[in-house]
Amino acid sequence: MAFINSADENNITFVRPAYFIISGFIGIPNIRYYFVFLCFIYVLGVVGNTLVMTVITLDHTLRSSKYVAVFNLAFTDLLSSSSLMPKVLDIFLLDHYYISYNDCLTFMFFSFTFYAMQAFNLVVMSFDRVMAIMYPLHYQMRVTHKLILSLIAFFWLFAITLMLTEVGLLTRLSFCKSVIIESYFCDHGPMYRLGCNDVTHNRAISGLAVTLILRFPLAFIVGSYCCIGYSLSKISTFRKRVKAFKTCTGHLSLVAIYFLPITFVYIFGNVIHPNARIISLSITTVLPPMLNPIIYVLQTQEIKEALKLLQTRVQFRIAAKY
Repeated sequence: MAFINSADENNITFVRPAYFIISGFIGIPNIRYYFVFLCFIYVLGVVGNTLVMTVITLDHTLRSSKYVAVFNLAFTDLLSSSSLMPKVLDIFLLDHYYISYNDCLTFMFFSFTFYAMQAFNLVVMSFDRVMAIMYPLHYQMRVTHKLILSLIAFFWLFAITLMLTEVGLLTRLSFCKSVIIESYFCDHGPMYRLGCNDVTHNRAISGLAVTLILRFPLAFIVGSYCCIGYSLSKISTFRKRVKAFKTCTGHLSLVAIYFLPITFVYIFGNVIHPNARIISLSITTVLPPMLNPIIYVLQTQEIKEALKLLQTRVQFRIAAKY
């Protein structure tokens, strides 16, 4: 194997490949049509999230703590899709299946970090909603910009630390079994299973990451909405309950889009065809960044009004030029 560099470490042959081969979509019929679909979704996601960030930045009325979290979600979605999709399209659309060892680890780090931040940002938004409904009179004093920014900064630091640990543990593995990663990107699970030495720590950090990125955020959000439901039950009139609950519909939609597909894949992943599993996983990672801005534009009155105002300003400036 000319592409493998070997070194002897503690009387064990340590094998670090020069590159890996990403095999995820290879062999799936008419897969190029699917890549056109992915490219379309990616472009929509970039445009939508950039638009949401621009509107929040330019409109001074959207400066509440809620929109700090919305801005960070759009920013994270933009980074998440941009860290993943261009490389995936390069690998499979242009047949660049080979990726160097260091590039693969870098690709994995950024992809998983931004994916984790999507979940953590939903936790921040859930906290904001539960405080707004449970403590409406003291919401402005309790949920400040400083608090939300501190939570976001903590989760960014936590996600980066967790992913650095997860990726760092891969560097101790000897890849003497194979260099073919059976996924559509440098996925942690398929990659560490290629190691021929002890992978106990890698398996443990993988399980911990799933708990911290998926199970804990989902449990916190479910608990938050139990508290919200209890608070709504205390409201005297049905109309006021509906009005209060409407402020949560956008966030609930984001939670459903993020958690339901990935939960379905993890539950039924072992009984569906491997190709179907790979396509399902790819959809779960590219759809949320595209749908999130659409949901907030359609379901948030303040953003719709800000968009109309921005459109009016642009039309006025164009008319002024002529």
